[in-house]
Amino acid sequence: MARIVVIGAGMGAMTAAARLAVAGHRVVVYERGATYGGALGRVERDGFSFDTGPGLLQLPAVYRDLFVKTGKEPLEKCVELSQVEPAVRHVFSDGTTADLPNASRAGVGEALDAALGAGAGARWSAFMNRAREAWDRTRRPLLEEPLWPNWEVLAAREPYPSVPHKRLLRRERRAATLGEVGALELGGDPRLVALLEQFALAHGLDPRATPASAAVLPYMEQTFGVWAVRGGMRALARAVYERCLARRVEFVFDAAVTRIVEKDGRAAGVELADGTTAEADFVVAGVPPTALDRMLPGVDIRAKGDVPARSGMPSRLTVLLALSGARPGGAPHRTVVHAADRAEELDCLFGGDFAMTAHPTITVTRPDDPASVPDDAHEAVTLTATIPAYHDAPDRASRDAFAVQAEAMIKHAEAAIPDLRSRLLWHEVRTPADIAEATGADGGAVPAPALAAADGRLLHPSNDTRLPGLFAVGGWAHPGGGLPHAGMSGTLVAGLIVEGPEFRGSQ
Repeated sequence: MARIVVIGAGMGAMTAAARLAVAGHRVVVYERGATYGGALGRVERDGFSFDTGPGLLQLPAVYRDLFVKTGKEPLEKCVELSQVEPAVRHVFSDGTTADLPNASRAGVGEALDAALGAGAGARWSAFMNRAREAWDRTRRPLLEEPLWPNWEVLAAREPYPSVPHKRLLRRERRAATLGEVGALELGGDPRLVALLEQFALAHGLDPRATPASAAVLPYMEQTFGVWAVRGGMRALARAVYERCLARRVEFVFDAAVTRIVEKDGRAAGVELADGTTAEADFVVAGVPPTALDRMLPGVDIRAKGDVPARSGMPSRLTVLLALSGARPGGAPHRTVVHAADRAEELDCLFGGDFAMTAHPTITVTRPDDPASVPDDAHEAVTLTATIPAYHDAPDRASRDAFAVQAEAMIKHAEAAIPDLRSRLLWHEVRTPADIAEATGADGGAVPAPALAAADGRLLHPSNDTRLPGLFAVGGWAHPGGGLPHAGMSGTLVAGLIVEGPEFRGSQ
């Protein structure tokens, strides 16, 4: 039985902890905050409850597998899951709306034909067929296996089978980025292009620079569906935490780790902010790369030839709305209200300066969940927009800027909820500073999932490190950000510790 210290109580870290405990190891989790869950926070006020992180779950099979492998009770015995229908409503800049069904690619095609005109569904379906090829080629190396030592193969090879387009002098052109896929393969319909690019934008990625391999993002959602959790995503975090406790994982909260102890050339424990130390045979770090570097000053922990640590990811601005009046029957759980000017939005987000467009793409979340409201005469709504990370300490100017942006988001959300203003009781704003406090990420940056191609820019560092006995887990390590990816990172780290370097992932 090995002694294992886990730094942080995010979803990837807890997944690793539960699996390692089941394998017979003694696991202690040290969390600098007062609670578990990392990005899966919950705000409660006046009987209203809001998720402050992801509002829907993709690939629940990742967590189903965790619960099967760590106990007798399956996931559905611990949390109530439901597929939302429709999966999403899109409100485009010209006022067109499209309700896309859940986990039905054929149904999505029919809905797009009905909303955007004949032929739109066929163009999207043809794109999704090509996206399936990209998924088949990258699923194992990007989700189910440790990062390949020769990851350059993933970095150099574009798995998306772009359609050749003849240009002048018969020279062929193939789409290399997601933006080019929209321009060349979706018939030039700006609404289809906006639909496609939103999948990149939601993860803080610039579609103009994101490789075509990002086609796997819409493929995952429209093939495997999206799921709501009664009680919000916080209920999922609580279920994983309770599973850890049932497997005798020990949690120590308000316990910041300041240093990883190195002895005889390997990780040997951690030192806490109060000066105490905890010895360990293995250390699993569920923290962002910069935080991990601070715990081992002067030590290059990246595995030999590893992917460089990711940086420069945007953040999120979230507005929590308490509304009077019941949630209307048939209201979609999630609505995407697209930006009035897509080009302006992308220039503001990815132009290098801290900037927010006046009318960004926002996601409006309206859960049909009694646990989110004080009674059936009220509704809890969450608005989310991708914004640049903010690396300066919060000051009055930045708070005022976020307040102004929140008001713009509320106005923009009226395209999804026309009576929003008259029903609004109060609102709260969650800024990048709040994300930084919850996750430790500089500027409140939010990691994106790993993607192939693009010279490896969108891969994440491997789970093992140059320092024997030290492993990285969570959204800033392979296979990147997002709830399913975090769960897979925990699975990979547990496999590498239990089975050793020969571990090659789930079969």
